[in-house]
Amino acid sequence: MIVLKGVPGSPYTRKMLAVLRYRRLPYRLVLASHDAPGLPAAKVNLLPTFYFPDPDGELRAVTDSSPILRRLEAEYPQRRVRPRDPAMAFLDSLIEDYADEWLTKAMFHYRWAYADDIARASAILPAWRGRASDESLAAMGEAFAARQIPRLRYVGSNEITGPVIEASYARFIDALEAHLRDHAFILGARPGGGDFGAVGQLTQLALFDPTPMKLTLERAPRVFAWTSAAEDLSGLEPADSDWFDPTALPATVTAILTEIGRVYAPLLLANARAVQGGAEQVETLIDGQPWVQQPFPYQAKCLIWLREEHAALDRPARAAVAAALEGTGCDLLF
Repeated sequence: MIVLKGVPGSPYTRKMLAVLRYRRLPYRLVLASHDAPGLPAAKVNLLPTFYFPDPDGELRAVTDSSPILRRLEAEYPQRRVRPRDPAMAFLDSLIEDYADEWLTKAMFHYRWAYADDIARASAILPAWRGRASDESLAAMGEAFAARQIPRLRYVGSNEITGPVIEASYARFIDALEAHLRDHAFILGARPGGGDFGAVGQLTQLALFDPTPMKLTLERAPRVFAWTSAAEDLSGLEPADSDWFDPTALPATVTAILTEIGRVYAPLLLANARAVQGGAEQVETLIDGQPWVQQPFPYQAKCLIWLREEHAALDRPARAAVAAALEGTGCDLLF
C-alpha cells in the first residue's frame, strides 16, 4: 500500500490522489494533522509527501509530484497516465509542467491577494490541520495568512504581475472550456499527467477560493464540473487508442499550447537567464506586460528537464512535436 501525507488545501495532494484513484493503486492517506508514527521526515516539508521503501526496505520520504508520478509509471504498468507515444508523452510533460508551475501562480495569487479569499483560507486551512478551539483557530488563521501573504513574491505575484496572472487564468479556462465541449481530456479520451496537474490546481481555483471560483462558474461551467469528476476516475476504462494522433491535434489543443507559449515559455527563458547570471530578480515582458519576480531555481531545473526529454526524442517524434508546437510560442524553448 502506498503511503502519503497531505491536506485537502494542497493542489499537489489533490493531483496525486486523483492519479492514485484513476490508476486503482491502493493507498493510505495520512492527513498532515494526524500522528504518523514510524514515518520519516522529509528533507523539505512539501505536501504531498510519499513514503517509499529503499533497497533495504526502509521507508524514505519523497516529495515533488511529477517525479513521483513517473516513478509510479515505472513500478505499476496498469492504467498508465503518460502516453506510450513519445511525442505525445513529451506534450503531456509540457502541459503538466505548465499546470504545476504556472497555474499554481494563479492559485496562490487569488488565495492571498483578495480579502474574501484570505478570509476563507484563513478560516478553513488551519481547521484541516487538526482540532482546536475557536480562539486557537482564529489565531492560527491570522498567523497562517501573515506567513503566506509575504510569500506571494516567491511565486511571482505582485502589483505588476497580478493582472498578467489573472488574464492568463481567464484565457486558460476559456480554452479548456472550448476543448471540453468535444473532448473528455486534454490529449484524448483518457487523462494524462497534464490533466491531473490542471485538476490539482483547479480543485482550489474552481472549487474552493471564492474569487476564481466565481470567475470559473461564470466563464467555464464545464471546467468546474470536469474538475469535480476528474478527482475520481477509477471507473474509467481507458484504451491505448484513446490518445490523439500527435500529427493531427484538435485546434482546441493548439489553443491550450498557445496559452502556454504566451506566458509560461517566456517566463521559463527569462528565469533561466536570471538564475544562470546570478541576477537578483527576473525582469521581462510577458504578454506585452512587465513581469518582475525573484529568480526561481526550481523552474530553471524544469526547463532543463523539458529540454532533456525533448533531446531524447527520436527524429520522427521530434518532428511531430515540432509540428504540434509550431507557432504556439512553446517552440522557442527548444
